This record gives sequence, C-alpha cells and structure tokens, in this order.
Amino acid sequence: MYTSSSLKAELNEKGWRLTPQREIILTAFQELEKGQHLSAEDLYELLMQQGNPISLSTIYRNTKLMSHMGILRELEFAEGHKHYELNQPYPNHHHHLICVKCNQTIEFKSDSILKVGKSKAKQSGFHLLDCQLTIHAICPTCKIAKG
Repeated sequence: MYTSSSLKAELNEKGWRLTPQREIILTAFQELEKGQHLSAEDLYELLMQQGNPISLSTIYRNTKLMSHMGILRELEFAEGHKHYELNQPYPNHHHHLICVKCNQTIEFKSDSILKVGKSKAKQSGFHLLDCQLTIHAICPTCKIAKG
C-alpha cells in the first residue's frame, strides 16, 4: 500500500512533488472502509466535512494523475461517473458486480480472471499493471421491482 513517503518518491521520480492536497487525497482513500468507492464529487464533500477544502478541479486533476500512476483505480460505474479506490495489489485485487438500476456494487475475487489477464498480457509482450473485470447486471431486488 502507498504511504506518503512512497508517493513522494514516485512523484519526484516523475518530476512532480507531493503537495499537501495530494497527501490529503491519499490519506482520504487510505481511511475509507473496505469496498467504498468515491467519485470526485464524493471526495470533495468528504474533504469539506473533514475541514480540508480542496477545489473540485484540484481533486479532478489529482485523482486522474494518481490513477495514471497506478495509485488509484478508476472505475466506471453504472451511472456513468468515474469512481476511485486505492489500487491494491494481489491478494487484495478484486473485481466488481454492479446493478445498473440501483448501483449496488459487490466486490469479488477471482484468481482465474487474474490468471487469464496475466497470460494474455505475457502472450502479447505486455507487462500487466492491473486486471479488473466489471460486470453490469440487474440485482434481484431491481429485477423483482421491474417485473
């Protein structure tokens, strides 16, 4: 898992610096309950409640940067907004099952999905950085309500 010092080292290596805002954003994600995902707007609200007013544009820039660096995972959920979570390596690696009606999200692990991803990357000469599967479906509650 990333710490402030490892984030600082990685940012410095790429010519950036660890700003107070980046450190606050990293800390916010580290303190989330397991399975919780935040959109930029959710993060903005959370930080405001904590007394850390960071502009929404700064949050957008930094979540995008941190996802490109592999610190955060960028997730496309049913409502079309990007959400983020800490990008945790194996064995904490997981996938998502999302209801397209109510946005209920279930995280699950599957070694076979990771194995296929590693194999395909290796076959093609790629170095695997992340492997995630997102399944969009309708949960039992929404299916009953629809029917």
